[in-house]
Amino acid sequence: MGGFFGVASKGDCSLDLFFGVDYHSHLGTRRGGLAVYETDHTFCRSIHNIQNSPFRTKFEHDIEEMHGHLGIGCISDYESQPLLVRSHLGDFAITTVGIVNNKEELIKDVLENGNTHFLEMSGGDINQTELIIALINQKKTIVDGIKYVQEKVKGSLSLLIMTKDGIYGARDKLGRTPIQLGKKEGSVCLSFESFAYINIGYTDLHELGPNEIVFVTADGYKTLQEPQKEMKICTFLWVYYGYPTSTYEGMNVEQMRYNCGKYLAMRDKGQIKIDAVAGVPDSGTAHAIGYANESGIPFTRPFIKYTPTWPRSFMPVNQAQRNLIAKMKLIPVQQLIKGKSLLLIDDSIVRGTQLRETTDFLYQSGAKEVHVRPACPPIMFGCKYLNFSRSKSEMDLITRRVINELENGNVTEEKLKRYSDPDTPEYETMCNKIKDLLHFTTLRYHRLDDMLDSTGLDHCKLCTYCWNGQE
Repeated sequence: MGGFFGVASKGDCSLDLFFGVDYHSHLGTRRGGLAVYETDHTFCRSIHNIQNSPFRTKFEHDIEEMHGHLGIGCISDYESQPLLVRSHLGDFAITTVGIVNNKEELIKDVLENGNTHFLEMSGGDINQTELIIALINQKKTIVDGIKYVQEKVKGSLSLLIMTKDGIYGARDKLGRTPIQLGKKEGSVCLSFESFAYINIGYTDLHELGPNEIVFVTADGYKTLQEPQKEMKICTFLWVYYGYPTSTYEGMNVEQMRYNCGKYLAMRDKGQIKIDAVAGVPDSGTAHAIGYANESGIPFTRPFIKYTPTWPRSFMPVNQAQRNLIAKMKLIPVQQLIKGKSLLLIDDSIVRGTQLRETTDFLYQSGAKEVHVRPACPPIMFGCKYLNFSRSKSEMDLITRRVINELENGNVTEEKLKRYSDPDTPEYETMCNKIKDLLHFTTLRYHRLDDMLDSTGLDHCKLCTYCWNGQE
C-alpha cells in the first residue's frame, strides 16, 4: 500500500508537510520520503527506512533543514521515493501510489523507445516510480505524460509531481485510491487521507474524481483533465485500510464500519446467544461497536492491544514474525473472558493463522464459546490493485486452500463462483470447513451485498475483485 501528501504554500510548508505525511504512517511500513523545493530554488530530498522506527523519529531532524513553499512526501510499502528528476520536461519530484501489473511489458516498450537503462533496487526489481517517470518523459509536457501513464498502466496508479511552479495531482484512472485537496489561508494541500490535514488547519476543498488531473498552487487549484464517471474505488479502504477519521466519496470510515456491524447483527438476530461482542483491535473494533449497537448485546474489550512497544500492526515482512508479534500485542482481561460466550469481529480472514491463534488464546483464557464474524466476505483472489495481502500465491488464502482440498485440486472459475455465492451449498461447506480448521464455535462472513450497502455508494462504483474476481 502507501500514501502521500503535498503542500503548496505562500510561507514555509515544511511542518505541514512533515505532519501530513506522518499521518499516513498506517498505510506503509518500509520507506518514508520527503522532497521540498527550497527557497534557494533547488530540490532537497530525504528518504529513510522506517521498518523499525516510526516516520516521525526518522525525519524530525531532516525537516529542520528543509524549508520552502512547495513539498511532497510519502509513506511507501516498498520502493524508495519521492524521486528527483531532470529531463527535457524540466526538474521535478514525483511520488506514486498503486501497482503496475504490466510492468515488464512497459519496461520493454520504454527500452525499445530509447530509454537506456533502469536502476535496480536491492531486491532485483526496478523502482516502479522510475518506470512512471520514463513513461511521462516520452511526451512533450508533464500533463500529456500523466495522461499517457493513465492510459498505459494496467492496475492502479495515482501520483503527485512537484515542479518549481506548483504540484500536479492525478488520481488513478478508475479512482481505486483517493486524493483530497484541503485549504487554509495561504496554503493548499493534496492528501491520500482526508483526515491528515485537519489538525494542521486545513478544511476540505475538493475531492478528485477518477482520472482527474489538477495543478495546485498556494492560491488554489485548476482542473487540467475532468474526471470520468466510471469508478472502482477499493472497498477495503473502508473495511480495513482507511483510518477511522477519513472519508472517501462522502462516506466516513468509522460510520461505514458501524454500518457493517449493523448488517452482521441483523443477519444473526435470534440465531445465536452470546454474552458480549468484541472487535480484534484495531480494525475490528468499530465493526463490533456497530454490531453491539444494533443487537443490544454489550460491547467489551476482552483483550487490549499493548501499543507502547508494538505500535505498528504489520511491521515484519516475515509471516512467522508477524504472527508472533500479533500474539504478543494482545493482553487478556480474564474477568471479561472466563465463562463467556463471545462474538469476535475482525476486518477479514486472509490466511487465518492469526485469528486462529487469537481464538485459541481466548479459549485458554477461559472463554466458553468464540463466534466469529469477519467484516467482509471470504477473500477468494489476491488483490491486483492495492497489495492488500502480502500473499505471493492465492493458495496462501485459507479459502483457496480449503476449496482446493474439497475439489481435489480441480478448481475452475465456475466452481469459484459457486463458492463465492452465500446461497449455495458449496459456500456453506467451505465456511464449515474453515470454522473447524480455525476452532470457531460458529462462522458467518459478511455478505457482499450487505457490505456494499454499508458504504452508501452505488455498487458499480466499488471494486470487489478480491471477493468475486470481478474487475
